[in-house]
Amino acid sequence: MPSTPIAETVAALMPRAKEELTELVAFRSVADEEQFPRAECEGAADWVADALRGEGFQDVALLDTPDGTRSVYGYLPGPEGARTVLLYAHYDVQPPLDEAAWVTPPFALTERDGRWYGRGAADCKGGFIMHLLALRALKAAGGVPVHVKVIAEGSEEQGTGGLERYAEAHPGLLRSDAIVIGDSGNFRVGVPTVTATLRGMAMARLTVDTLAGNLHSGQFGGAAPDALAALIRVLDSLRDEDGSTTVEGLANDAVWPGLQYPEEEFRKDAKVLDGVRLTGSGTVADRIWARPSVTVIGIDCPPVVGATPSVQASARAQISLRVPPGVDAAEAMKLLAAHLERHVPWGARARVEQIGEGQPFSADTSSPAYQAMAEAMAAAYPGEQMQEAGQGGSIPLTNTLGSLYPEAEILLIGLSEPEAQIHAPNESVSPEELERLAVTEAYFLQNYARTATAG
Repeated sequence: MPSTPIAETVAALMPRAKEELTELVAFRSVADEEQFPRAECEGAADWVADALRGEGFQDVALLDTPDGTRSVYGYLPGPEGARTVLLYAHYDVQPPLDEAAWVTPPFALTERDGRWYGRGAADCKGGFIMHLLALRALKAAGGVPVHVKVIAEGSEEQGTGGLERYAEAHPGLLRSDAIVIGDSGNFRVGVPTVTATLRGMAMARLTVDTLAGNLHSGQFGGAAPDALAALIRVLDSLRDEDGSTTVEGLANDAVWPGLQYPEEEFRKDAKVLDGVRLTGSGTVADRIWARPSVTVIGIDCPPVVGATPSVQASARAQISLRVPPGVDAAEAMKLLAAHLERHVPWGARARVEQIGEGQPFSADTSSPAYQAMAEAMAAAYPGEQMQEAGQGGSIPLTNTLGSLYPEAEILLIGLSEPEAQIHAPNESVSPEELERLAVTEAYFLQNYARTATAG
């Protein structure tokens, strides 16, 4: 990276960034009170608010959102007449899953093999630190050239829609000319990437009941309808022989026109075992960025250890359906519910509950803000040009902001490149990527301010 005042400042700030990320990762801020104390999220929110106050932000507030969580807001005034840029990150994280699978404790940031490991290191506590680094570098280089709003969400991973509903009820709060969502990632380390599309999400919980209570499998098995077997039959109907998603009424043949994802690279990134085939048809990019995909993310049934020889009276599963731009998530939810109910065997009783929903998103990459970002990425990553990729995941707030502020230019960058292994054990962040993307963001804000002035 060329030596500039901004790059030198960010490099000098990296030890402080590591200390701060260590403090933030230590909060077990999973927005699920059934698993983690609410105080952990509240502590993380307070930490973020204090960090904003320490940077001179005004109107710092803890926003009580309708889903019972808190988002953190702050405003940093820039020069008179300047444009306003909203910087987004979220401080809530995914559960650690199997803590025994972590090489080092999930909530203790640990350096290993040149990366920093810990839950939220990349997704997305590191994204908040990235914003702080960029702003600090700009201050040291003469000042932040735009008005800055920061919003740090407290329930993004749960998909419960608290911040979306709060923003809709307070439409002036997050209004801005450009929005930088710091919650995606480069195509891979060293390849500067903006995320041009996001798949939306419909989350459902299916409960199947067949009996008034469990029965002895030797005495009743063979005639008594097994709820767990019924559930398995329903879930199997969601995929065809090659593994493609088959929700009835939902098209699954779109083609991704841009950056491609070679199958061998994907197999390595996804850690697919030797001899195991990938699911679906078309290119990898088609499958993960342009088409719907269904995932069974949890099943309630007896564990193997301690299981009794019983016919199960009830079973349930949680199902995540991702849908590409052009598909309405609410309509997809209706199709999913109808499909599940239609495929329940043996007259079993079934109940489908909607758990979460987020609309897909597609960016206008021809806008002036994207040109400013392309120039920033080329400067921060010498010899590289900005790439455009899709992302299979969802960031529900993005579409809400697009609807509330249709004139705003929305850009998605972040630290969640494939090696980060977000949502899995041993999540990590590349400190080099954190440094380069903080420099990128600072350059972008300078470029965007000049573009706005010139316009």
